[in-house]
Amino acid sequence: MFNLLEWIKSANIQTLISCAALIRLILIGYGQHHDVVSEVKYTDIDYTVFTDAARYVHEGESPYRRLTYRYSPLIAILLTPNIFLTPLFGKILFSCMDILAGYLIYLISRQQIGGDEGMSKIAALAWLFNPLVMNISTRGSAESLIIVTVLLTIFFYNQKLYILSGIFYGLSIHLKIYPIVYCLALYNPLTDKSGVLSLLHLSRPRMRLVLSTVVTLILLTVTFYNQYGEIFLEEAYFYHFTRKDIRHNFSVYFYMLYLTVEFDDIGLNIMTFLPQLILLLAITHRFHNIYELNFCLFCLTVVFVTFNKVVTAQYFVWYFCLLPLVAPSLRLTKKQIILGSILWGFAQSSWLLPAYLLEFKGSNTYMFIWLESLAFFSANIGILAKLIRKHKEVINTINAECDIKKLD
Repeated sequence: MFNLLEWIKSANIQTLISCAALIRLILIGYGQHHDVVSEVKYTDIDYTVFTDAARYVHEGESPYRRLTYRYSPLIAILLTPNIFLTPLFGKILFSCMDILAGYLIYLISRQQIGGDEGMSKIAALAWLFNPLVMNISTRGSAESLIIVTVLLTIFFYNQKLYILSGIFYGLSIHLKIYPIVYCLALYNPLTDKSGVLSLLHLSRPRMRLVLSTVVTLILLTVTFYNQYGEIFLEEAYFYHFTRKDIRHNFSVYFYMLYLTVEFDDIGLNIMTFLPQLILLLAITHRFHNIYELNFCLFCLTVVFVTFNKVVTAQYFVWYFCLLPLVAPSLRLTKKQIILGSILWGFAQSSWLLPAYLLEFKGSNTYMFIWLESLAFFSANIGILAKLIRKHKEVINTINAECDIKKLD
C-alpha cells in the first residue's frame, strides 16, 4: 500500500488521467456487449431518454415531446451528435466531463493544501478511479456535467474570480436544482462583517457573485422559455420539487410515499422538507468561515441527499466529488477510512437485491427495500457525524496552536 501511494505521488497527473480515460473507454465498450446479452441493461434508461430528446432537437422540435424528459434542453442539444455521428457520443462526452472533474479536483486540492502535489494527485485519484463514478458516467448519466459546473464554481471562487464563479454557479442551478442549497455558504464568507446584520452587507465580491449568478440563471431560463414555453419550466424546474419515485428509491421516506402515492397532502411535503431545511441552515451557520467552505458544501450535499424524499444512485456523486477536497484535512486514519468505506458500501449494496427482485422479478419487496433504506440512512448519518467530529478536532487543534504562537 505504501509503495502504491508513493508511485501515485510520483506519477505524472497526465498518466493518471490517461489510465482513467482508458478504463472508461473499456467500460463503454463492455456496456455495448452487456446490453445485448443481459436482462439487466448496463446503459441507464435516462440515456435513452436523452437520445430521444436529442433526436427531436435535431429535427427542429422540442425535446419535451419525449415523455419523461425532465432536464435542461442543453443536455439534449449537447447530445445531438448521438443522432448523426454515433449513439456512443453522449457516453464519451460524459466520461470526458468525468475526467475533467478529476482534473479540477486536482487543481482545487493544490489551491488549498499549500501546493502539495502528491496529496492533490491522491485526491484526484479518489474520484478518477472510484468504481461508482466510472459506472455512472459510462452508463450514460449526465451527472458529470453538473459536477464540472459545481467544481468550476469552487475553483474560480478560490481564485477570487467571483463573476466567473457566479456564471458557473448559475449554470449548475439551471442544469440541476440542488446546488441552490450552496447559496448562503458561498455568500456568507464574502464580508468582513459579523452577526445577523452581516447578511445585509453588500460587499463588492458578494455583488459580483450574486449578480453573475442571477443574470446567468435568468438568461438561460428566459431563452429556453421563449423557445419551448411553459413545458420547459414545468419539466426542468417545477417537477423536481414535487417528484415522487416509488420504484427505486434509497430515501428513508420511500415506504411512506409508496403507501400515500394516491394522496397529494401538503402536510407530507412539509414533513419531508422541514428536517432537511433546518439542517441545511444549521450547517451553513456552523461552518460559515471561508476556510471551511469545502467542508460546508460537502456537509450540505450529504444532508440534502440523505434527507431527500427521492434518492437515486446518481445523487451519490454529488458529494463524492467534494469528499476528496475535504478528506486530506480531516487526518483520518487508514482504519477509519477502511471501516467507513465498508460500512457505506455494504449499506448501499445490500439495498440492491430487494430492489432487483422488485424491478425485474415483480416480487413484493417494498418492506425490505424500506428497511434497507433505513440502514443506509443510518450509515450516512453515522459517517457524516464522525467526519464533523474529526473536522472540529482539527479546527480546535489549529486554534490551540495559533493561541500558543500568540503567547510566544
